[in-house]
Amino acid sequence: MGKNIPLRKCLGCDEMIGKKGLLRVVRTKDGGITLDTTGKMSGRGAYICSDKECFEKAVKKKSFERALKCEIPQEVYESLREQINNE
Repeated sequence: MGKNIPLRKCLGCDEMIGKKGLLRVVRTKDGGITLDTTGKMSGRGAYICSDKECFEKAVKKKSFERALKCEIPQEVYESLREQINNE
């Protein structure tokens, strides 16, 4: 038996992908939203491919707002966009 690989759904393309192949966006307890590079931050998480098109699709569909259960200001999207482009 092989090792079980945890799968998560990308918010942009809706594909089930291994957790390691996705970027995690986290809403922390204080309400901040950040990119979780370690995958271990505490808080509510949502996963996205490192593909720019997937990110833009998720923003357009308001997938982040639904998954993180909060309103997301435009500045936060800009910050996440920069971080994803730098990945």
